[in-house]
Amino acid sequence: MARIAVGGFQHETNTFAPQKATWEDFARADAWPPFLRGAQMIAGVAGYNIPVAGAIETLRAKGHEIVPLCWCSAPPSSYVEEAAYEKVAGWMIEDLREKGPFDGIYLDLHGAMVAEHLEDGEGELMRRIRSVAGERVPLVASLDYHTNMTRAMVEAATAMVGYRTYPHVDMAATGSRAAALLDRLLRERRPLHKAYRQIDFLIPLVWQCTLLDPAQSIFRLVEELERGSDAAGAPGASHNQGIVSVTHTPGFPPADIAECGPALVVYGYDKAAAEAAADRLAAAISAREAEFAGKLWQPEEAVAEALRLARGTAKPVILADVQDNPGTGGTSDTVGLLRALMAQRARGAVIGMIVDPEAAEAATTAGEGAILKRGIGAVLGFAGERPVEAEWRVERLGSGNFTGTGPFYGGAKFQIGPMALLRDPASGVGVVLAAKRVQAADQEMFRHVGVEPARTPILALKSTVHFRADFQPIAAAILTVEAPGAHITDPAAFPYRRLRRGIRLRPKGPAR
Repeated sequence: MARIAVGGFQHETNTFAPQKATWEDFARADAWPPFLRGAQMIAGVAGYNIPVAGAIETLRAKGHEIVPLCWCSAPPSSYVEEAAYEKVAGWMIEDLREKGPFDGIYLDLHGAMVAEHLEDGEGELMRRIRSVAGERVPLVASLDYHTNMTRAMVEAATAMVGYRTYPHVDMAATGSRAAALLDRLLRERRPLHKAYRQIDFLIPLVWQCTLLDPAQSIFRLVEELERGSDAAGAPGASHNQGIVSVTHTPGFPPADIAECGPALVVYGYDKAAAEAAADRLAAAISAREAEFAGKLWQPEEAVAEALRLARGTAKPVILADVQDNPGTGGTSDTVGLLRALMAQRARGAVIGMIVDPEAAEAATTAGEGAILKRGIGAVLGFAGERPVEAEWRVERLGSGNFTGTGPFYGGAKFQIGPMALLRDPASGVGVVLAAKRVQAADQEMFRHVGVEPARTPILALKSTVHFRADFQPIAAAILTVEAPGAHITDPAAFPYRRLRRGIRLRPKGPAR
């Protein structure tokens, strides 16, 4: 039995977003648990589809002693404030010093954290941990699919294990895989070779989806390389040659840092085999470069097409409001798509979730059946937007406290209230309001205020890809909409200043 330190510090930083991540954002609960430190951490994360929960379960099953440090996450946003970063990192280092020594360390990290004073939040955190724990202690981290994997991260970690699905339905499973790898490293005590590659083009998030090609095929190859099979599924020599783990992270484009972009790392006991596998995977990604693209609909044409499609089906037509996704730093309050729905009188359509705490509170105070004469949305006024004025009928209220049931948010204990379903009588369009930013990726968000997604003709969702896990199975069609929002779909539109020279800003696009 080994003593394993376990901790986590999660943030996905869109450096172009208008809101920074404060300590309060890490301290409070939303869909995920609040800040947890010490013994409370183990019980506090149990049952969630998050990496640390899967890791703890696996480490326990392997018979190891788990020593909890701290764990926290904040909603995606702009830079993590220096005070917040240093508070969490300081506590983690303090606990490592006081509770050590350790035989191994597991960390639940995102991989795209940028602080006000640090480009590479995770690389710096692991460097500090190394300064306390020493170079010989195995340090294994789980990573988000959208990691911007830096050289410093690769050098500091013994190994890193990334998600393989987008929508991220394998978060807890990834933590479990990382813990199993840590257990293997502790048992075998052999040095790992690291074969690291950066890819020379940025991939828009919406086309990183693993339910679709080319990402689906790329991650099939990741698994085949790891288990020792070739692309046709024939047994290969990888296991005998000592390939231990393969991770590819397609990156998080809205991060203005030098090492933003896709990358991969292959870990192996045999240097030649690991390097060859890394070359093969990098070549496969590059060969599919032109396929990481697709159609983006303008709001007006998307609504017109949705109305046409809805006439021929009983299933909902999904409009993905991808640029105002709070899961990528969007404000979740822009109203470009809402205005298009109302202008074309898309009766029965529902858009969610628009984050407007004052409007949600006003609806709660007025009560169900009341009429609210006020504007909603555009709270921050991104891109010069104004709230949408109407005589809104309050159809249903909710506390915002419920449990997610879908593949992505399953088990999540939501605390995002108050919530309300408002309806514009003139157009028949409904709006789901919430008080906290959470992307619309679970059907329970709508059921909580009386909307059954499967019986709604048009659903507009503020999400980029995660919604597909729970909503794609019920959808007649999905249209990707380019409405106003802080997460620009085309990376070439971002005003990068720190991104390294030579990388292409989109597949087959201009170079930086």
